[in-house]
Amino acid sequence: MGAFTWLHANLTVFDLKKSLDFYKKALDLEIVRSYEPEDGSFQLVYLGDGKSPFQLELTWLRDRKEPYHLGDNEIHLALATRDYGAALARHKEMGCVVFENTEMGIYFIADPDGYWIEILPENHSL
Repeated sequence: MGAFTWLHANLTVFDLKKSLDFYKKALDLEIVRSYEPEDGSFQLVYLGDGKSPFQLELTWLRDRKEPYHLGDNEIHLALATRDYGAALARHKEMGCVVFENTEMGIYFIADPDGYWIEILPENHSL
Protein backbone atom coordinates (compact mmCIF):
# COMPACT_ATOMS: atom_id res chain seq x y z
CA MET A 1 0.00 0.00 0.00
CA GLY A 2 1.41 3.38 -1.02
CA ALA A 3 1.10 6.83 0.45
CA PHE A 4 -2.29 8.47 0.58
CA THR A 5 -3.24 11.83 -0.90
CA TRP A 6 -5.73 13.94 1.02
CA LEU A 7 -8.60 14.97 -1.26
CA HIS A 8 -11.23 16.68 0.85
CA ALA A 9 -12.97 16.99 4.20
CA ASN A 10 -16.75 17.14 4.44
CA LEU A 11 -19.05 19.28 6.55
CA THR A 12 -22.83 18.97 6.38
CA VAL A 13 -24.38 22.43 6.49
CA PHE A 14 -27.88 23.70 7.22
CA ASP A 15 -27.92 26.87 5.08
CA LEU A 16 -25.73 26.41 2.01
CA LYS A 17 -25.82 30.05 0.88
CA LYS A 18 -24.84 31.31 4.33
CA SER A 19 -21.99 28.77 4.48
CA LEU A 20 -20.73 29.62 0.99
CA ASP A 21 -20.74 33.33 1.88
CA PHE A 22 -18.87 32.61 5.13
CA TYR A 23 -16.13 30.47 3.56
CA LYS A 24 -15.61 33.00 0.77
CA LYS A 25 -15.38 35.96 3.17
CA ALA A 26 -13.49 34.25 6.01
CA LEU A 27 -11.10 31.96 4.13
CA ASP A 28 -11.14 33.08 0.48
CA LEU A 29 -12.49 29.69 -0.64
CA GLU A 30 -14.18 29.51 -4.05
CA ILE A 31 -16.48 26.92 -5.57
CA VAL A 32 -14.38 24.40 -7.50
CA ARG A 33 -17.20 22.07 -8.52
CA SER A 34 -20.64 21.00 -7.41
CA TYR A 35 -23.16 18.23 -7.83
CA GLU A 36 -26.92 18.12 -7.42
CA PRO A 37 -29.07 15.12 -8.40
CA GLU A 38 -32.10 15.66 -10.62
CA ASP A 39 -34.48 15.35 -7.67
CA GLY A 40 -32.71 18.22 -5.83
CA SER A 41 -32.61 16.24 -2.58
CA PHE A 42 -29.05 17.30 -1.78
CA GLN A 43 -26.13 19.35 -3.04
CA LEU A 44 -22.41 18.77 -2.82
CA VAL A 45 -20.25 21.86 -3.24
CA TYR A 46 -16.46 21.61 -3.24
CA LEU A 47 -14.46 24.67 -2.21
CA GLY A 48 -10.79 25.33 -2.82
CA ASP A 49 -8.18 28.05 -2.56
CA GLY A 50 -6.74 27.60 -6.06
CA LYS A 51 -3.32 26.69 -4.62
CA SER A 52 -3.69 23.48 -2.66
CA PRO A 53 -5.29 20.32 -4.08
CA PHE A 54 -7.18 19.90 -0.80
CA GLN A 55 -10.88 20.83 -0.92
CA LEU A 56 -13.66 21.41 1.58
CA GLU A 57 -16.86 19.61 0.60
CA LEU A 58 -20.10 21.12 1.88
CA THR A 59 -23.15 18.87 1.84
CA TRP A 60 -26.64 20.38 1.99
CA LEU A 61 -29.71 18.18 2.51
CA ARG A 62 -33.00 19.62 1.21
CA ASP A 63 -35.24 17.90 3.76
CA ARG A 64 -33.25 18.95 6.84
CA LYS A 65 -35.50 21.15 9.00
CA GLU A 66 -33.29 21.85 12.04
CA PRO A 67 -29.67 22.93 12.50
CA TYR A 68 -27.16 20.19 13.25
CA HIS A 69 -26.07 19.33 16.79
CA LEU A 70 -22.29 19.16 16.95
CA GLY A 71 -21.94 17.59 20.38
CA ASP A 72 -18.96 18.93 22.29
CA ASN A 73 -17.40 20.26 19.08
CA GLU A 74 -14.11 18.46 19.70
CA ILE A 75 -13.44 18.05 15.96
CA HIS A 76 -12.04 20.93 13.94
CA LEU A 77 -10.27 21.85 10.73
CA ALA A 78 -6.96 23.73 10.77
CA LEU A 79 -5.52 26.21 8.29
CA ALA A 80 -2.27 28.15 8.18
CA THR A 81 -1.98 31.73 6.95
CA ARG A 82 0.96 33.86 5.86
CA ASP A 83 -0.54 37.01 7.38
CA TYR A 84 -1.82 35.90 10.77
CA GLY A 85 -2.45 39.46 12.02
CA ALA A 86 -4.57 40.40 8.99
CA ALA A 87 -6.52 37.14 9.22
CA LEU A 88 -7.22 37.66 12.92
CA ALA A 89 -8.35 41.25 12.28
CA ARG A 90 -10.67 40.10 9.47
CA HIS A 91 -12.19 37.36 11.61
CA LYS A 92 -12.65 39.67 14.60
CA GLU A 93 -14.40 42.16 12.31
CA MET A 94 -16.67 39.34 11.09
CA GLY A 95 -17.41 38.38 14.71
CA CYS A 96 -16.55 34.71 14.14
CA VAL A 97 -13.58 34.32 16.54
CA VAL A 98 -14.70 31.90 19.27
CA PHE A 99 -11.41 31.23 21.06
CA GLU A 100 -8.03 32.92 21.01
CA ASN A 101 -4.95 31.41 22.63
CA THR A 102 -2.32 34.14 22.51
CA GLU A 103 0.17 32.01 24.44
CA MET A 104 0.08 29.33 21.73
CA GLY A 105 -0.30 31.86 18.90
CA ILE A 106 -3.50 30.35 17.51
CA TYR A 107 -7.20 31.10 17.40
CA PHE A 108 -10.43 29.45 16.32
CA ILE A 109 -13.33 30.73 14.26
CA ALA A 110 -16.78 29.16 13.94
CA ASP A 111 -18.74 28.82 10.71
CA PRO A 112 -22.52 29.39 10.53
CA ASP A 113 -23.20 25.80 11.68
CA GLY A 114 -20.81 26.05 14.61
CA TYR A 115 -17.92 24.04 13.15
CA TRP A 116 -14.62 25.29 14.56
CA ILE A 117 -11.65 26.14 12.34
CA GLU A 118 -8.20 26.62 13.85
CA ILE A 119 -6.08 29.37 12.35
CA LEU A 120 -2.29 29.20 12.74
CA PRO A 121 0.55 31.29 11.37
CA GLU A 122 2.38 29.63 8.48
CA ASN A 123 5.24 27.42 9.73
CA HIS A 124 3.74 27.24 13.24
CA SER A 125 5.22 24.42 15.29
CA LEU A 126 1.92 22.84 16.40
